[in-house]
Amino acid sequence: MARSSRTPVAPVPVPVRVQRDRALSVNIPAGVETGTRIRLGGEGEAGMRGGPPGDLYIFVEVTPHKIFEREGRELHCRVPVSMTVAALGGDIEVPTIDGGRSRVKIPSGSQSGRQMRLRGKGMPGLRQPGHGDMFIELAVETPVNLTSRQKELLKEFESLAEDNNPESTSFFKSVKNFWDSMKG
Repeated sequence: MARSSRTPVAPVPVPVRVQRDRALSVNIPAGVETGTRIRLGGEGEAGMRGGPPGDLYIFVEVTPHKIFEREGRELHCRVPVSMTVAALGGDIEVPTIDGGRSRVKIPSGSQSGRQMRLRGKGMPGLRQPGHGDMFIELAVETPVNLTSRQKELLKEFESLAEDNNPESTSFFKSVKNFWDSMKG
């Protein structure tokens, strides 16, 4: 039997990529918004042919809040106010994003939709000093489930009200002028 004259060849090492899960602790800075990208250097996939690992990018998705709406550093909050507080004025407490409360003075004659600014009660800026502002929008509530006495008092109030409703007075005056102009 003939012997082979070939010399044995040593095996060539083949790089192997291993997939594994790993928990990372990530510091999320104050003021991040949806879409903010955070880079973790050297925490990505292993490099090709034994090269250094790449970077891992985290894209932040901020969950909407139940009370506040965010626009950059500004916060917006719709606050219900009773008809009597809106008419007579008074103080109310509103929540702040940090879990606290702020006292707000409601001027007499306030209407639904009126906005009031609370300086420095908004969101912190990303890598910026200070906080944005918080805006509250008043939502004047019409009472429901009135007792007969409450209805009686409101009817009496309505009979005494002459020029207490400037918006409706102006509106109906404009409507009357419009209708009159349509006749001739």
